[in-house]
Amino acid sequence: MMSQLRNAREHIDITDDIFERLRYPDRVAEFNIPVRMDDESVESFTAYRCQHDDALGPYKGGIRYHGNVSRDEVTALAGWMTWKNAVVGLPFGGAKGGVVCNPKEMSDREVEGLTRRYTKAMRSLIGPDKDIPAPDVNTGPQTMAWIMDTYSIHHDYTIPGVVTGKPVELGGSKGRSTATGTGVSMLADSVADYYGKSIYDATVAVQGFGNAGSVAARLLDEKGANVVAVNDSAGGIHDPDGLDIADVERHKAETGQVTEYGGATAIDNDELLTLDVDILIPAALENAIDASLADDVKADYVLEAANGPTTDKANSILVERGVRILPDILANAGGVIVSYLEWVQNTQRYSWSEEKVHEKLDDRMTESFGRVMEAHESIDTDCVRTAAYTVALERVAKAHDTRGLYP
Repeated sequence: MMSQLRNAREHIDITDDIFERLRYPDRVAEFNIPVRMDDESVESFTAYRCQHDDALGPYKGGIRYHGNVSRDEVTALAGWMTWKNAVVGLPFGGAKGGVVCNPKEMSDREVEGLTRRYTKAMRSLIGPDKDIPAPDVNTGPQTMAWIMDTYSIHHDYTIPGVVTGKPVELGGSKGRSTATGTGVSMLADSVADYYGKSIYDATVAVQGFGNAGSVAARLLDEKGANVVAVNDSAGGIHDPDGLDIADVERHKAETGQVTEYGGATAIDNDELLTLDVDILIPAALENAIDASLADDVKADYVLEAANGPTTDKANSILVERGVRILPDILANAGGVIVSYLEWVQNTQRYSWSEEKVHEKLDDRMTESFGRVMEAHESIDTDCVRTAAYTVALERVAKAHDTRGLYP
């Protein structure tokens, strides 16, 4: 994250003191979360909440439950949220949280207990005008419902705006659960138009058939793209003639994985990432494409639906080879854009139709892509990522400069 920031700094006027402040988060909280398990034993979990910068507005960022969660990871992800919110023009700063655990090995009751204790631990840090969590890896609407309920209980009244990504029945926004993948598909349209290409019959490979990846694959399939490969943590499948994505979704819903889908060939992760396709969508975890793999990537365009899926060295190799990378802070911003729309609806005690939400999402994604490509052209860089960071860094730095420094 810091390497990407330094690259952008070369292209804008920013004072040393403001840049130095943006190198570090405002705070990182670490918690020890004791949870009573189903067998009546008590297990302790390490949890974090990092708040990176709030010059533009309340901190905003997801919460993930995963065994690889660490202080460094949430700090980098919080920084990425700062730049993501800035590049798409949202009035938010960046934050991220996580718990070191494997929820797939826990019962619903244990996950609920963990979530409520975690919320209690960080309740003084979060709030609808302070820090607004959202779903991330291995968390979802139910997790957000538990957080909202626990936070509201401690404040003696219902506060739906404390989190986004809630169930619609509790103030969640229509279209939020599919927003990241929907935004990726919308960006694909903008990329195709900009480069004079067509989504129809474009070949696509999707690494990570979770929420974002499956939605992006289905929507691109519906637009006429040829999705030839997908995978999840259990393995991948490939069919050069194109997969029936709706049927793959049905298969995964029934079996829990995409592997052993009839008529497709098994494929491993590296094979999928190096297929000769028009569009590659990494939609899993960070660092999926590293320097050892970058020379073998054959896609013309990489749309980063995951956070940080391309290492810095891999990015340089791909850019030098002419691969166009649409960076995570732009490509996967659909989730936080609709989270913003949910937050607005909560503050107004109002709701929009899914059609209206998609319309606003499309407008924001299209406008943001245009702003990034203008910067891409004006600073004369081959790297779209650097252009996106330039837009974001300039906006945050200007906010700090205008607000000044309290004595």
